[in-house]
Amino acid sequence: MRNLNRILAVSLLVLLSDGLYAIGEKIISIGGEAGWDAVDKRIGVTELSLVRPYPVLALSSATRYADEQALDLALSFDEEQPIEFQDHAGHYQVLISPALLTTEKRLARSGAGAALFSGLPFMENTNNGPLALVPQSGALLSSGQAIRDFSIEFWLFPMNMENGELILSWTAAREDSPGNYALQRIQCTASKNRLQWLFQNFFAPPGAEETPVNISLTGITSLVPRTWSSHVIRFNADTGLLEYLVNGVPEAITYATSSGRESGQPYHAVAGREGTLMLGGRFIGMMDEFRIYGSFIDDPVLRKYHQAGGRAETRVFDLGEYNSSILRIDVTGGRITYSGEQVQNEYAGTWPFHFTDGSTLQFFIRASDNPYQWTETPAQDPNDWRLLSFDEVINNPEWRAFTPGTELSGILGRFAQIAVMFYPGNNNETTPYLDRLTITYQPDEPPLAPTMLTAIARDSAVDLSWRASFDADVVGYLVYYGEASGRYFGQGAILGNSPINVGKRTSVHIDGLQNGTLYYFVVVAYDRFTPLHLGTFSREVSARPLRMGQ
Repeated sequence: MRNLNRILAVSLLVLLSDGLYAIGEKIISIGGEAGWDAVDKRIGVTELSLVRPYPVLALSSATRYADEQALDLALSFDEEQPIEFQDHAGHYQVLISPALLTTEKRLARSGAGAALFSGLPFMENTNNGPLALVPQSGALLSSGQAIRDFSIEFWLFPMNMENGELILSWTAAREDSPGNYALQRIQCTASKNRLQWLFQNFFAPPGAEETPVNISLTGITSLVPRTWSSHVIRFNADTGLLEYLVNGVPEAITYATSSGRESGQPYHAVAGREGTLMLGGRFIGMMDEFRIYGSFIDDPVLRKYHQAGGRAETRVFDLGEYNSSILRIDVTGGRITYSGEQVQNEYAGTWPFHFTDGSTLQFFIRASDNPYQWTETPAQDPNDWRLLSFDEVINNPEWRAFTPGTELSGILGRFAQIAVMFYPGNNNETTPYLDRLTITYQPDEPPLAPTMLTAIARDSAVDLSWRASFDADVVGYLVYYGEASGRYFGQGAILGNSPINVGKRTSVHIDGLQNGTLYYFVVVAYDRFTPLHLGTFSREVSARPLRMGQ
């Protein structure tokens, strides 16, 4: 009675305890302290730190180009150390001063980092600038290069925006007559919280005897300190249009033409000799995604996240047993918004993950006993933002949408895979994030072994019998036999070679055996036909068939 009471007490404790998994249930944890190594396909998705105690998955703000074919210079500032900054277009040598620093991913406008300028004095080893760019052969600004359309694009985060801060400066020597050189300059400086552009001896009328001209433009929008803003200046060689945009909005327009208007003859642009482009002189703040294009870009990259969102897929998990059941998938996550230097974290905990600004997480699962029958998700370049749409995924019979935290049914298989789609907010400036994901499943345990196996020797035969397995879903038994203990490779029986499938019978007459030979037998139950889901062997028995007397 005492033992019975103890059993009842333990049973009641299991029923009342929260957080305990039912008997036979197992879990797979992704994210959190387990990390994200199990998520091996990521399109437009990255890991972010300092949001939760462990890294989270969120939309990536990685570099996207307005015109990749015309890209002349590309500084992403995503490298871990400033000394590693490089021109991804390969046209400029990058020289770095110790005065230049880098920022962490969460403060960058795009990608994994941004350049941080401290306003420290210029350094001689970088041609008098914290970051200097020396054009190589083939660069748009290489010596004497005739330039047609061009665009300069960058993001800026000023700390105070003091008058005279020098954002960028191009200096070279332009030959305005045989043997006579004049200083050529492009400058972008701060003036009254606005950016002012100066093109000195950069544009000139057609003809070698013509004198280059000076052109300037000034923005009209006061830039807000400690806030990211987009800046683009672009030139159309066919019309002479020189236009300055802030956050995609035209701020200043002029024409490098003979009349100073659209109707005049366009001037030509030619890069001077021995020129150097310097970034961040006397500037305190951050800069990100600095690019030069050999084209007039029509559509600058303005939004932090691509409107198509992103997609993450886990690897295929082997649950260990065929016909395993996915019972529940629990998820935690939230949303990240950016305001100046502040990163605001709205932790939602568990489902739902539909936020007021439209940012959303969508979840899908597929399971099968044969993952090779699945349609493989096409491989994609990380910069290829063509993603499967929600409708394409939901109409794929292999993937099934699910709601985290709810009980699931009918999702069966030895192999399982999870997919998550990330959608940004309505203005493409916020991202949902995934904190952790837990899969609870129950393996279809193999049937218990049959018991009380007995073997009776006959003439050229053996009669076997056993007690049925206690599992209710058993659909048959296999009989293994052989001529050595533990080695069941027997041949010659009329019913077939080892193993013999005897269906649901619990006894069998095996004839066609050799008299005088000692045979060993075991029986195993199975509960599936394709593939056979085998249990463990019964105890081994042996018998020696003998010719019987008359």
